[in-house]
Amino acid sequence: MEIPVFTLDAFTNLPFKGNPAAVCPLQRELSDDLYHKIAAEMNLSETAFITRMNPSDSFTTGSRFRLRWFTPTTEVNLCGHATLASAAVLFQYNKNVNPTLVFETKSGDLCVTQKEEGYIMDFPLNPPTRQDPNDFRDTIKAAVGNLPVQEVYLCNNTKKLLIRLADSCDTSVLTHLKVDSVALLNSERSGRVRAVLVTMKGSPDCQPGYDFYSRNFAPWVGIPEDPVTGSAHTVLGSYWSDKLGKKKLLAYQCSSRGGELELEVRDDGRINIAGQTITILQGTIKL
Repeated sequence: MEIPVFTLDAFTNLPFKGNPAAVCPLQRELSDDLYHKIAAEMNLSETAFITRMNPSDSFTTGSRFRLRWFTPTTEVNLCGHATLASAAVLFQYNKNVNPTLVFETKSGDLCVTQKEEGYIMDFPLNPPTRQDPNDFRDTIKAAVGNLPVQEVYLCNNTKKLLIRLADSCDTSVLTHLKVDSVALLNSERSGRVRAVLVTMKGSPDCQPGYDFYSRNFAPWVGIPEDPVTGSAHTVLGSYWSDKLGKKKLLAYQCSSRGGELELEVRDDGRINIAGQTITILQGTIKL
């Protein structure tokens, strides 16, 4: 069996920035065991598998596909950067003729539309709720040490814990934050948390005008730090839209690779997440 594979950096237009994802367009479904093994072999934060919904469709003519995402250790319910990368593969390499693609996923239908040099993803919005920091004392300590924390929120749906640093903190504090992923993993074993989002208010008056910054740590799903995370921004976008009173937001995930996301919180409980991709590798998996 030969499976085409692409590696794209998402939420960037520069190689070796953004978040790398592997994408495999498949002629037929594979076993879950094989999906896990391929994802472990690719060893990226996500490997995406695209299959046709209708056998009479091709990757060029079809507009609706099934999409699944796997980390090196587990399947996940929602992934932004690998969805962006999957759409880019179909549009750029399969020359898909449709203006919008629909992916059927564990998080429902996700639409991706071409926009100038990039793509717009139509994702569910995942609002978090405010928490008592004492309920997550050990996890907060493992994530940010003694840095001043302004608020703590949790999205029960995605199990993402949002830790907002005090506005008095400089951006460099977040950029240089070093998190021990083993200590973080050991701080929370109840199953309430699957990722920690450390975030802070941006400076929209200074170019390029980021409304907020963030980093994402997810050792619970085998990812010590995810470079740029679309799914996290379904939570972050909801939180910061409410706090800043804005529907359109420019976000920067300040990992070592870094990536930029354009967000638009909609009134229908959805969020548009826009970004670019660049292809790094194209090849064949031989089994």
